[in-house]
Amino acid sequence: MALTAEQSGRLAGLLREHGERITLRWTEIVAAQMRGRLSHAELLRQVQDLHRIMIAFGDQGLVDLADEGGGELRAELAELSRGRARQGLSATETAISVFALKDVLLETLEVAGGTEALRDYVAYSALIDQMGLFTFESYVRTRESLIADQAEQLLELSTPVVKLWEGVVAVPLVGTLDSARAQVVMERLLQTLVDTGSPYAIIDITGVPAVDTQVAQHILKTVVAARLMGADCIISGIRPQIAQTIVALGIEFGDIATKASLADALRHVLRSTGVEMGRRARRGQ
Repeated sequence: MALTAEQSGRLAGLLREHGERITLRWTEIVAAQMRGRLSHAELLRQVQDLHRIMIAFGDQGLVDLADEGGGELRAELAELSRGRARQGLSATETAISVFALKDVLLETLEVAGGTEALRDYVAYSALIDQMGLFTFESYVRTRESLIADQAEQLLELSTPVVKLWEGVVAVPLVGTLDSARAQVVMERLLQTLVDTGSPYAIIDITGVPAVDTQVAQHILKTVVAARLMGADCIISGIRPQIAQTIVALGIEFGDIATKASLADALRHVLRSTGVEMGRRARRGQ
């Protein structure tokens, strides 16, 4: 049964007339479900805000949450959902803050009585169902956004670029290298090369469980991008199993230096640096 403008007005009157009793009982029901995860004062404030806005909703004779005039109520429900999602509360614990109003209205209507009580309660329940669904959808959107942000942060943490020596940086890769992560690796490596002015970069794949054609392509693209920035790349961590896989797949790294371990790669770079410095010294003589 849809809510009518007349019923919406009666809802506002009911909420206003029994305001204190409704907000206290509403808070009590929600608090029982929360089991102390939110303070009583915070719950009471949230309930009072919803109570106030619902009275304004009814005073306007609005009959649907999607109505143009329902923006304030939608905003309050969305803010409630976002806050609960950020606090780590579940969707059920969030929705109960809305659905608990049904029990309170039923108790209030039983006391108030009236020939229209049952019909009004059904209509009020339909509005509360709308509010609960909107709250759930807002909660889900917020959680998805939080998860996406956390995944991005973890991705950045899992691809550190460290300075090993003056002019030498390294990217120790651990786990599977997919397209998204490869892009982060490339961006962070190039930015570090710019910031440090390092002429050498070591890409260590010791922690990569397997190298297939896709992983190899990602590594090669990173090497090419670094070369365009004027840096030479060395790939380290070529274990026997990975070497066999690379040969079997026909993957060619061309003139890119490869080493069995990160230590070997660093020694190779220092040796190359020493030769270059020696040549410069001889030229200066």
